[in-house]
Amino acid sequence: MSTAVERTTPAVGQDSAGSYSNEKLPIEETHEIDAYDDHDVSRPFPVAPDYVEETHQLTFRALFVGCALGAVVGASNIYLGLKTGFTFGPQLFGAIFGFAIVKAIAKVVPESGLLGKVLGGPFGPKENCTVQTAATACGGLGSLFVAAIPAMYRLELLSEFPQQDFGKLIALTACTAFFGVFFVIPLRKYYIVHQKLTFPTPAATAYTIRSLHSGKTGALAAKKKSLALFWSFCATFVYKVATGYAPGIIYDWHIGWTLYRLGFTSIISLENYGWFIEFTPAFFGAVGGSVLAWGIIAPSLVKNGLAFGRPISEDYPLISYQALSFKDPSLYVTRPSPRYWLLWPGVLMMLLYSFADVVLSMIPIIRGLTFSKEIFNVRGWFTPRSSEIDPDDEDQTPIADRIPTSWWTIGLALTTVMCCAILATLFHMNVGEAILALILGFIFSFIAVQSSGHTDVNPVGTVAKASQLIFGGIGKGSGLPLKPAQTLNLTAGAIAAGAAGQSADMTGDLKTGYLLGAKPRNQFIAQLAGSFVAIFLTTGLFVLFTKASPCILRPPASGICTYGAPSVNAWAAVAIAVSSPNLPIPSSSGYTAIALGIFSVVALVIKTYWIPKKYWVYVPNWNAVGLGFVVPQVYYSIAMAFGSVFNFFWIKNSPASYDMYMFALSAGLLAGEGLGGVFQAVLAIAGVDGGEYGTAIGCPGFEFCG
Repeated sequence: MSTAVERTTPAVGQDSAGSYSNEKLPIEETHEIDAYDDHDVSRPFPVAPDYVEETHQLTFRALFVGCALGAVVGASNIYLGLKTGFTFGPQLFGAIFGFAIVKAIAKVVPESGLLGKVLGGPFGPKENCTVQTAATACGGLGSLFVAAIPAMYRLELLSEFPQQDFGKLIALTACTAFFGVFFVIPLRKYYIVHQKLTFPTPAATAYTIRSLHSGKTGALAAKKKSLALFWSFCATFVYKVATGYAPGIIYDWHIGWTLYRLGFTSIISLENYGWFIEFTPAFFGAVGGSVLAWGIIAPSLVKNGLAFGRPISEDYPLISYQALSFKDPSLYVTRPSPRYWLLWPGVLMMLLYSFADVVLSMIPIIRGLTFSKEIFNVRGWFTPRSSEIDPDDEDQTPIADRIPTSWWTIGLALTTVMCCAILATLFHMNVGEAILALILGFIFSFIAVQSSGHTDVNPVGTVAKASQLIFGGIGKGSGLPLKPAQTLNLTAGAIAAGAAGQSADMTGDLKTGYLLGAKPRNQFIAQLAGSFVAIFLTTGLFVLFTKASPCILRPPASGICTYGAPSVNAWAAVAIAVSSPNLPIPSSSGYTAIALGIFSVVALVIKTYWIPKKYWVYVPNWNAVGLGFVVPQVYYSIAMAFGSVFNFFWIKNSPASYDMYMFALSAGLLAGEGLGGVFQAVLAIAGVDGGEYGTAIGCPGFEFCG
């Protein structure tokens, strides 16, 4: 997980050491699909004896429902990304909820007549795959609006308000959306057919869809999962909206503030360093990193005069140690806040650890590959297909069902021209810089897909920091003034990270379709449809959130805002650093960053080569530790710790119910809190939110809650 917002999704097929096998995906506790428990996850599911070929695979209802569900997840991701730096994949949410909705439509709407032709007909697993594909494409573009784009506003590189840049933001989003979709097509055969990557969550989605459509047993399981998802979604949505009216009572428990008010005055430090409990259903672990950063290092920095806080109340000894914005750049070095000081060790740890993890995981794979016959056989991409399938080809998808070469090659060419035109006219990048950003996106997509396919973690956010470093050098070498250099830096980073993230999502979708035997051509159309909707959806949601909470773009001096926006802070800080004549980093922070970065890589090498896999689970993940440094909201770590402990005892005591309900409940909690946050933003704009009609009981200073 990085500060640039990577997707975190529940994974299956993971052994006790946390690694994944590309041989079999064990589902010992999944009783609904016993016939497929030992299926080789690198190959499509066998055709059931009683299977009837679906005539409805790419339908209006599938696209509409998929885009609607993707919109829910997209809204949730904007909210959660701005709050925490995390976003979540829509695959399982789209698969389960999509099944419940379209199955109900298929039962109610008669097959005859005009309405029946549009909405009626039987509903099978391949159409279900179309639903989740559209949902993933529609819900996966939010990363731009919780990282690079808000950072541009933080640095005053765009207009005062996002609504003034609506067209410009749509254009930038379109670049990442379509470029990522088009160039991912040749990666399908390389990563899914030849490398046989597992793609844990897409594989779990395929298993889930298969089980939902497996006769009476599947129907019963589908009903249970759908109801669990629905009720957890509704309950969380209602709870989240209610928290806006009494945050200090039912959402944030400020224990340090409460004890201070009862007379324990010295305990106020607990509040000042951000240690309180928040009942956030979406995060029921980076705990070790939070304890190290905000329980040990931050207080030590303040005590020794290496970092400084800001008073935020004249009546109470409340101090903010989380400010990050200074009008005078020299203050970044002379009087840094603990949050700014900790940012650099956290970013460098995650950057080096992610790179090292990817390199170490790819070494054994590279040794066994013959690149000349696979991905680098570019000529083969354009060779006209035979009308018959080669019997020696592992991909037995019918030729008519595959994506025509002309579709993606022409689309890629047109998208490249479009991107160059948009970046040149709206963001003042020359053609060479624009093409370099696209090439970096292409290169990063290999890292993103490789990592997602093996570990279910997409490190593209952290890896994209390399793009910022490259364009920081270009800006300095070109002698650009500070503001244009920062614009170049963040725009290029957004393009590279967004396109690579989109390609990883789309490859995962194609893995789900490959296992289910769905038509890649249909999935490609669903991806385009979902991406088109997402372009306007995510931009509109960003405008909504920033209008309701202007502090997202312009944090107050106290550093306190409903939305912590850790990814925005990281992207802005890197842009400032690499574009400044002198690095605005305190020397103590820089040396600590280098030391911890090297230590994290050494620890990873030792774990990989000298520690048995069965003990890997006990070795700290330094990516998570770095996250604890970057995200100052320690209550998220506490919430994740509670959730991890709860899941541990749940799976230990009732593995069957855990397998049945965990994914559905998790998806409902995530989407419910996210959509509840969207509704809160609407209430804030309408002037009927908790700030007008709620109570501040339990909130420190009677204003700092939520």
